[in-house]
Amino acid sequence: MDPDAAATPAGLERELLGGERLYTRDEVAERAGVTSEHARTLWRALGFADVDNDKIAFTEHDVAALRTVDDLVRRGVIDEETQLAVTRAMGQSLSRLAEWQTAAITEAIAKDAPVDAAAATAAAHELVPVVEGLIGYVWRRHLAAAAGRTLASTSDEPAARSVVVGFADLVGFTSLTRQVDETELAALVETFERLASDVVAENGGRVVKTVGDEVMFTADEPSTGAEIALQLGERAEAGGTLPEMRVGLACGTLVARLGDVYGEPVNIASRLTSIARPGSILVDRELAAALESDDRYRLRRVPPRPVRGYALLHASRLRRNDTSDEDD
Repeated sequence: MDPDAAATPAGLERELLGGERLYTRDEVAERAGVTSEHARTLWRALGFADVDNDKIAFTEHDVAALRTVDDLVRRGVIDEETQLAVTRAMGQSLSRLAEWQTAAITEAIAKDAPVDAAAATAAAHELVPVVEGLIGYVWRRHLAAAAGRTLASTSDEPAARSVVVGFADLVGFTSLTRQVDETELAALVETFERLASDVVAENGGRVVKTVGDEVMFTADEPSTGAEIALQLGERAEAGGTLPEMRVGLACGTLVARLGDVYGEPVNIASRLTSIARPGSILVDRELAAALESDDRYRLRRVPPRPVRGYALLHASRLRRNDTSDEDD
Protein backbone atom coordinates (compact mmCIF):
# COMPACT_ATOMS: atom_id res chain seq x y z
CA MET A 1 0.00 0.00 0.00
CA ASP A 2 1.14 3.55 -0.72
CA PRO A 3 2.59 4.96 2.55
CA ASP A 4 0.81 8.27 1.96
CA ALA A 5 -2.51 6.47 1.45
CA ALA A 6 -1.97 4.40 4.60
CA ALA A 7 -1.46 7.55 6.67
CA THR A 8 -5.10 8.63 6.26
CA PRO A 9 -8.37 7.78 8.01
CA ALA A 10 -9.28 5.63 5.00
CA GLY A 11 -6.00 3.78 5.32
CA LEU A 12 -6.63 3.17 9.01
CA GLU A 13 -10.09 1.85 8.19
CA ARG A 14 -8.68 -0.59 5.63
CA GLU A 15 -6.16 -1.82 8.18
CA LEU A 16 -8.83 -2.42 10.80
CA LEU A 17 -11.40 -3.99 8.47
CA GLY A 18 -8.79 -6.14 6.78
CA GLY A 19 -9.67 -4.98 3.29
CA GLU A 20 -11.52 -2.57 1.03
CA ARG A 21 -15.24 -1.90 1.20
CA LEU A 22 -16.51 -3.55 -1.99
CA TYR A 23 -20.18 -4.53 -1.64
CA THR A 24 -23.63 -3.19 -0.83
CA ARG A 25 -25.96 -4.94 1.60
CA ASP A 26 -27.69 -6.95 -1.12
CA GLU A 27 -24.40 -7.84 -2.81
CA VAL A 28 -22.78 -9.16 0.37
CA ALA A 29 -25.89 -11.24 1.12
CA GLU A 30 -25.96 -12.67 -2.40
CA ARG A 31 -22.28 -13.61 -2.29
CA ALA A 32 -22.75 -15.26 1.10
CA GLY A 33 -25.81 -17.18 -0.09
CA VAL A 34 -28.28 -15.70 2.40
CA THR A 35 -31.26 -13.41 2.02
CA SER A 36 -30.74 -9.69 2.39
CA GLU A 37 -33.20 -9.64 5.29
CA HIS A 38 -31.31 -12.38 7.14
CA ALA A 39 -28.03 -10.57 6.57
CA ARG A 40 -29.56 -7.41 8.02
CA THR A 41 -30.90 -9.34 11.03
CA LEU A 42 -27.45 -10.72 11.81
CA TRP A 43 -25.89 -7.30 11.26
CA ARG A 44 -28.26 -5.76 13.81
CA ALA A 45 -27.64 -8.63 16.25
CA LEU A 46 -23.94 -7.79 16.11
CA GLY A 47 -24.85 -4.29 17.25
CA PHE A 48 -24.28 -2.39 13.99
CA ALA A 49 -26.59 0.24 12.54
CA ASP A 50 -28.53 -0.45 9.32
CA VAL A 51 -26.72 0.43 6.11
CA ASP A 52 -28.53 1.88 3.10
CA ASN A 53 -28.51 -0.58 0.23
CA ASP A 54 -26.91 1.85 -2.19
CA LYS A 55 -23.90 2.29 0.12
CA ILE A 56 -20.76 0.25 -0.48
CA ALA A 57 -19.97 -0.79 3.09
CA PHE A 58 -18.90 -4.45 3.18
CA THR A 59 -15.67 -6.33 2.61
CA GLU A 60 -14.71 -9.88 1.70
CA HIS A 61 -14.45 -10.58 5.42
CA ASP A 62 -18.15 -9.75 5.80
CA VAL A 63 -18.97 -12.23 3.05
CA ALA A 64 -16.87 -14.95 4.72
CA ALA A 65 -18.39 -14.28 8.16
CA LEU A 66 -21.96 -14.46 6.86
CA ARG A 67 -21.18 -17.64 4.99
CA THR A 68 -19.60 -19.24 8.07
CA VAL A 69 -22.44 -18.38 10.45
CA ASP A 70 -25.10 -19.52 7.99
CA ASP A 71 -23.25 -22.76 7.34
CA LEU A 72 -23.52 -23.69 11.02
CA VAL A 73 -27.31 -23.61 10.70
CA ARG A 74 -27.35 -25.45 7.38
CA ARG A 75 -25.26 -28.28 8.84
CA GLY A 76 -27.47 -28.50 11.91
CA VAL A 77 -24.73 -27.51 14.37
CA ILE A 78 -27.00 -24.77 15.77
CA ASP A 79 -30.53 -23.59 15.02
CA GLU A 80 -31.49 -20.08 13.87
CA GLU A 81 -32.52 -18.95 17.35
CA THR A 82 -29.16 -19.99 18.78
CA GLN A 83 -27.42 -18.38 15.82
CA LEU A 84 -28.97 -15.02 16.67
CA ALA A 85 -28.31 -15.44 20.40
CA VAL A 86 -24.64 -16.25 19.84
CA THR A 87 -24.26 -13.39 17.36
CA ARG A 88 -25.86 -10.92 19.77
CA ALA A 89 -23.69 -12.04 22.68
CA MET A 90 -20.53 -11.72 20.62
CA GLY A 91 -21.53 -8.28 19.40
CA GLN A 92 -22.20 -6.98 22.90
CA SER A 93 -19.01 -8.40 24.41
CA LEU A 94 -16.65 -7.44 21.60
CA SER A 95 -18.12 -3.95 21.21
CA ARG A 96 -17.16 -3.16 24.79
CA LEU A 97 -13.74 -4.71 24.32
CA ALA A 98 -13.13 -2.69 21.16
CA GLU A 99 -14.10 0.57 22.88
CA TRP A 100 -11.74 -0.16 25.75
CA GLN A 101 -8.87 -1.17 23.48
CA THR A 102 -9.24 1.92 21.33
CA ALA A 103 -9.16 4.17 24.39
CA ALA A 104 -6.19 2.35 25.91
CA ILE A 105 -4.14 2.31 22.70
CA THR A 106 -4.93 5.94 21.92
CA GLU A 107 -3.85 6.95 25.41
CA ALA A 108 -0.61 4.98 25.10
CA ILE A 109 0.25 6.51 21.71
CA ALA A 110 -0.59 10.01 22.91
CA LYS A 111 2.08 9.80 25.63
CA ASP A 112 4.79 10.00 22.98
CA ALA A 113 3.23 12.15 20.26
CA PRO A 114 -0.10 13.55 19.07
CA VAL A 115 -2.34 10.84 17.65
CA ASP A 116 -2.79 11.08 13.90
CA ALA A 117 -3.91 8.68 11.18
CA ALA A 118 -0.34 7.56 10.43
CA ALA A 119 0.44 6.71 14.05
CA ALA A 120 -2.89 4.99 14.52
CA THR A 121 -2.47 2.96 11.34
CA ALA A 122 1.03 1.86 12.35
CA ALA A 123 -0.23 0.82 15.78
CA ALA A 124 -3.17 -1.06 14.25
CA HIS A 125 -0.84 -2.88 11.84
CA GLU A 126 1.24 -4.13 14.76
CA LEU A 127 -1.45 -4.75 17.33
CA VAL A 128 -4.54 -6.02 15.54
CA PRO A 129 -3.11 -9.44 14.52
CA VAL A 130 -1.67 -9.93 18.00
CA VAL A 131 -4.86 -8.98 19.82
CA GLU A 132 -6.93 -11.05 17.39
CA GLY A 133 -4.85 -14.09 18.28
CA LEU A 134 -5.09 -13.38 22.00
CA ILE A 135 -8.88 -13.06 21.80
CA GLY A 136 -9.03 -16.52 20.26
CA TYR A 137 -6.75 -17.93 22.96
CA VAL A 138 -8.70 -16.37 25.86
CA TRP A 139 -12.00 -17.46 24.33
CA ARG A 140 -10.78 -21.07 24.05
CA ARG A 141 -9.64 -21.10 27.68
CA HIS A 142 -12.95 -19.72 28.90
CA LEU A 143 -14.83 -22.10 26.63
CA ALA A 144 -12.94 -25.06 28.08
CA ALA A 145 -13.64 -23.90 31.63
CA ALA A 146 -17.34 -23.33 30.92
CA ALA A 147 -17.66 -26.70 29.19
CA GLY A 148 -15.97 -28.37 32.15
CA ARG A 149 -18.41 -26.80 34.59
CA THR A 150 -21.38 -27.80 32.42
CA LEU A 151 -20.23 -31.40 32.07
CA ALA A 152 -19.53 -31.65 35.78
CA SER A 153 -22.96 -30.34 36.70
CA THR A 154 -24.82 -32.63 34.29
CA SER A 155 -22.89 -35.80 35.13
CA ASP A 156 -22.52 -35.59 38.91
CA GLU A 157 -25.10 -33.10 40.11
CA PRO A 158 -28.73 -32.17 39.55
CA ALA A 159 -29.46 -29.92 36.60
CA ALA A 160 -30.65 -27.13 38.89
CA ARG A 161 -27.76 -26.17 41.18
CA SER A 162 -27.61 -23.55 43.89
CA VAL A 163 -25.17 -20.78 43.01
CA VAL A 164 -24.03 -17.68 44.90
CA VAL A 165 -24.49 -14.35 43.14
CA GLY A 166 -23.09 -11.09 44.41
CA PHE A 167 -22.98 -7.38 43.66
CA ALA A 168 -20.27 -5.05 44.92
CA ASP A 169 -20.38 -1.32 44.38
CA LEU A 170 -18.39 1.74 45.38
CA VAL A 171 -20.03 3.96 47.97
CA GLY A 172 -20.52 7.58 46.95
CA PHE A 173 -19.43 7.02 43.36
CA THR A 174 -22.06 9.36 41.88
CA SER A 175 -20.95 12.33 43.99
CA LEU A 176 -17.33 11.43 43.35
CA THR A 177 -17.84 11.80 39.60
CA ARG A 178 -18.59 15.49 40.19
CA GLN A 179 -15.43 16.04 42.22
CA VAL A 180 -12.69 14.54 40.02
CA ASP A 181 -11.68 15.04 36.41
CA GLU A 182 -12.08 12.47 33.64
CA THR A 183 -8.53 11.13 33.97
CA GLU A 184 -8.89 10.52 37.70
CA LEU A 185 -12.31 8.94 37.20
CA ALA A 186 -11.00 6.59 34.51
CA ALA A 187 -8.09 5.58 36.78
CA LEU A 188 -10.52 4.91 39.64
CA VAL A 189 -12.78 2.71 37.52
CA GLU A 190 -9.75 0.85 36.13
CA THR A 191 -8.45 0.20 39.65
CA PHE A 192 -11.85 -1.07 40.76
CA GLU A 193 -12.29 -3.37 37.77
CA ARG A 194 -8.75 -4.73 38.15
CA LEU A 195 -9.26 -5.42 41.84
CA ALA A 196 -12.63 -7.08 41.28
CA SER A 197 -11.34 -9.25 38.42
CA ASP A 198 -8.30 -10.36 40.42
CA VAL A 199 -10.19 -11.21 43.60
CA VAL A 200 -12.99 -13.06 41.82
CA ALA A 201 -10.60 -15.05 39.61
CA GLU A 202 -8.19 -15.93 42.44
CA ASN A 203 -11.03 -17.43 44.47
CA GLY A 204 -12.53 -19.40 41.60
CA GLY A 205 -15.56 -17.22 40.96
CA ARG A 206 -16.67 -15.62 37.69
CA VAL A 207 -17.23 -11.98 36.85
CA VAL A 208 -20.58 -11.72 35.07
CA LYS A 209 -20.27 -8.03 34.22
CA THR A 210 -19.02 -4.68 35.44
CA VAL A 211 -20.99 -1.47 35.02
CA GLY A 212 -19.08 1.60 36.14
CA ASP A 213 -19.00 1.42 39.94
CA GLU A 214 -20.56 -2.05 40.27
CA VAL A 215 -19.40 -5.60 39.61
CA MET A 216 -21.63 -8.67 39.45
CA PHE A 217 -20.10 -12.08 40.12
CA THR A 218 -21.06 -15.70 40.78
CA ALA A 219 -19.50 -18.52 42.77
CA ASP A 220 -20.29 -22.21 42.96
CA GLU A 221 -19.76 -22.56 46.72
CA PRO A 222 -21.10 -20.47 49.63
CA SER A 223 -17.62 -20.06 51.15
CA THR A 224 -16.23 -18.92 47.79
CA GLY A 225 -18.84 -16.18 47.54
CA ALA A 226 -18.13 -15.14 51.13
CA GLU A 227 -14.37 -14.97 50.55
CA ILE A 228 -14.78 -12.91 47.39
CA ALA A 229 -17.00 -10.41 49.20
CA LEU A 230 -14.70 -10.12 52.21
CA GLN A 231 -11.50 -9.85 50.19
CA LEU A 232 -12.98 -7.16 47.94
CA GLY A 233 -13.54 -4.94 50.95
CA GLU A 234 -10.25 -5.82 52.60
CA ARG A 235 -8.13 -5.14 49.55
CA ALA A 236 -9.97 -1.94 48.70
CA GLU A 237 -9.32 -0.67 52.21
CA ALA A 238 -5.67 -1.77 52.10
CA GLY A 239 -5.10 -0.08 48.74
CA GLY A 240 -6.32 3.26 50.02
CA THR A 241 -7.34 4.59 46.61
CA LEU A 242 -10.93 3.34 46.37
CA PRO A 243 -14.03 4.43 48.29
CA GLU A 244 -15.62 1.95 50.67
CA MET A 245 -17.50 -0.95 49.11
CA ARG A 246 -20.80 -2.53 49.99
CA VAL A 247 -21.72 -6.04 48.91
CA GLY A 248 -24.92 -8.05 48.66
CA LEU A 249 -24.89 -11.84 48.32
CA ALA A 250 -27.71 -14.31 47.70
CA CYS A 251 -27.87 -18.03 47.05
CA GLY A 252 -30.23 -19.98 44.82
CA THR A 253 -30.93 -21.35 41.37
CA LEU A 254 -30.00 -19.09 38.46
CA VAL A 255 -30.81 -19.10 34.76
CA ALA A 256 -27.74 -18.47 32.58
CA ARG A 257 -28.21 -16.87 29.16
CA LEU A 258 -25.83 -15.06 26.81
CA GLY A 259 -23.18 -14.78 29.50
CA ASP A 260 -25.58 -13.18 31.99
CA VAL A 261 -27.55 -14.74 34.85
CA TYR A 262 -31.14 -14.21 35.95
CA GLY A 263 -33.40 -15.30 38.76
CA GLU A 264 -34.65 -14.28 42.19
CA PRO A 265 -31.20 -14.53 43.83
CA VAL A 266 -29.98 -11.84 41.42
CA ASN A 267 -32.81 -9.52 42.48
CA ILE A 268 -32.22 -10.20 46.17
CA ALA A 269 -28.45 -9.66 45.94
CA SER A 270 -29.02 -6.37 44.13
CA ARG A 271 -31.51 -5.18 46.76
CA LEU A 272 -29.17 -6.18 49.59
CA THR A 273 -26.37 -4.17 48.03
CA SER A 274 -28.60 -1.11 47.87
CA ILE A 275 -29.40 -1.24 51.61
CA ALA A 276 -26.00 -2.36 52.90
CA ARG A 277 -24.05 0.15 54.94
CA PRO A 278 -20.71 1.40 53.60
CA GLY A 279 -18.03 -1.21 54.18
CA SER A 280 -20.52 -3.97 55.00
CA ILE A 281 -21.68 -7.24 53.43
CA LEU A 282 -25.28 -8.44 53.59
CA VAL A 283 -26.30 -12.01 52.75
CA ASP A 284 -29.74 -13.53 52.32
CA ARG A 285 -31.24 -16.21 54.55
CA GLU A 286 -30.25 -19.09 52.26
CA LEU A 287 -26.60 -18.12 52.17
CA ALA A 288 -26.54 -17.37 55.91
CA ALA A 289 -27.85 -20.88 56.58
CA ALA A 290 -25.16 -22.38 54.34
CA LEU A 291 -22.40 -20.45 56.15
CA GLU A 292 -23.57 -20.70 59.76
CA SER A 293 -21.52 -23.83 60.52
CA ASP A 294 -18.33 -22.38 58.99
CA ASP A 295 -16.29 -21.04 61.90
CA ARG A 296 -14.33 -18.69 59.62
CA TYR A 297 -17.30 -16.36 59.43
CA ARG A 298 -19.56 -14.48 61.80
CA LEU A 299 -23.15 -13.74 60.88
CA ARG A 300 -25.46 -11.31 62.61
CA ARG A 301 -29.07 -10.79 61.63
CA VAL A 302 -30.12 -7.27 60.77
CA PRO A 303 -33.67 -5.90 61.07
CA PRO A 304 -35.83 -6.88 58.05
CA ARG A 305 -36.19 -4.08 55.54
CA PRO A 306 -38.89 -3.34 52.96
CA VAL A 307 -37.35 -2.98 49.51
CA ARG A 308 -38.71 -2.77 45.99
CA GLY A 309 -40.37 -6.07 45.14
CA TYR A 310 -40.25 -7.45 48.72
CA ALA A 311 -42.44 -6.56 51.69
CA LEU A 312 -39.61 -7.49 54.05
CA LEU A 313 -36.14 -8.67 53.09
CA HIS A 314 -34.39 -10.77 55.76
CA ALA A 315 -30.61 -10.54 55.80
CA SER A 316 -27.51 -11.04 57.93
CA ARG A 317 -24.30 -9.11 58.06
CA LEU A 318 -21.20 -11.15 57.18
CA ARG A 319 -17.82 -10.62 58.83
CA ARG A 320 -14.70 -12.62 59.44
CA ASN A 321 -14.80 -14.42 62.76
CA ASP A 322 -11.79 -12.50 64.05
CA THR A 323 -13.43 -9.06 63.73
CA SER A 324 -15.22 -7.23 66.50
CA ASP A 325 -19.00 -7.38 66.57
CA GLU A 326 -20.12 -3.86 65.77
CA ASP A 327 -23.70 -2.63 65.98
CA ASP A 328 -25.58 -2.72 62.67
